[in-house]
Amino acid sequence: MNEEKLRKLLQMFADSDLEELEIQHSFWRGTRVKLGRNRSQPTALQPISTTSSPRETPPVAAAEEVPLAATNEGTQTELHAIKAPMVGTFYRASSPEEDPFVREGDRVEPGQTIFVVEAMKIMNEIEADIRGEIVEILVGDAEPVEYNQPLVRIRPS
Repeated sequence: MNEEKLRKLLQMFADSDLEELEIQHSFWRGTRVKLGRNRSQPTALQPISTTSSPRETPPVAAAEEVPLAATNEGTQTELHAIKAPMVGTFYRASSPEEDPFVREGDRVEPGQTIFVVEAMKIMNEIEADIRGEIVEILVGDAEPVEYNQPLVRIRPS
């Protein structure tokens, strides 16, 4: 979907009484638009920029509190978060027909592929950087992710 079509769609949505609009086109996950509105606040269109400088630096992530998890001995350990290295779409498996790379409760080793982030039609395998147990998967399959967004929490071992 090009910028002109997107602008027309946004304007049509803003002029309508629709509460929500979802459009999905696939051919390997292309075109996915989902709009919703909160009637308690006025809707305003924001300018969209489709150009970016290749030398732009990504925003610095704010410090994040790391939750603690109880161990069998009753002590608490910090969970390790693996974050999205780029903006893209999160996938738990290499294809819809395949089993997920990992599930909650699975043990992982450094270098083991644990999920995929698709960016610009390129599938980027993301590997575990520590040994441990998957405690929580924070993102649903085929959901968009932002740069530096926590995706999974691992209890180091």
